[in-house]
Amino acid sequence: MEKMIETAVIWALPLLLAITLHEAAHAYVARFLGDSTAYLAGRMTLDPLKHIDVLGTVIIPVALLLAGSPFIFGYAKPVPVDFGQLRHPRRDTALVALAGPVANLFMAFLWSIVKVGLVAGHVHAAFLHQMMDAGIVVNLVLFAFNLFPLPPLDGGRIMTSLLPAHLAYRFAQIERYGFFIVLGLVYLGLTTYWMRPVMYLGRLVVNLFLYPLLYFLPV
Repeated sequence: MEKMIETAVIWALPLLLAITLHEAAHAYVARFLGDSTAYLAGRMTLDPLKHIDVLGTVIIPVALLLAGSPFIFGYAKPVPVDFGQLRHPRRDTALVALAGPVANLFMAFLWSIVKVGLVAGHVHAAFLHQMMDAGIVVNLVLFAFNLFPLPPLDGGRIMTSLLPAHLAYRFAQIERYGFFIVLGLVYLGLTTYWMRPVMYLGRLVVNLFLYPLLYFLPV
């Protein structure tokens, strides 16, 4: 139990920040592109309390963790977006959806910078290093998972925006069943075939921007 509590503490802050930035990014980009729905709902904020869903963000992940589940599943409150208010609905819907995963990729980069800084500063606190690693992993996981091309995930909305109108309409109808389909795929472990290569790609992008810093740090 003590080890489980320690693990939960290490992952709690990275997960909370990852979810907050992800949802806030949707709201910021939506307002920039013409829709103020999320802003008026108070969701264009970095206050994590505005984005937490008690069931999806707290109860379900904790219950799965305590039950020793091989997979941890959770979600935040979806940011409300009126896609009809966007200046270019089809294009801007994709941009709003993409904002969340890109925010997670950016945060993975920030956690990586801090990790490099700890190494360069010869800081050997295991707890901090584990938290940095957790921050990198959880953001890469959210980056890859949310890009899965099935609505209501961000990747599904991007796919809907890219398809021809008649196909986009049919594809969008999946959304009413999407949550259960995704949950089933996660439970069966089938999302692994998507997650691994996309996370690897995300890691490559992070490293692409991180490597120049290594020339200036004594690591």
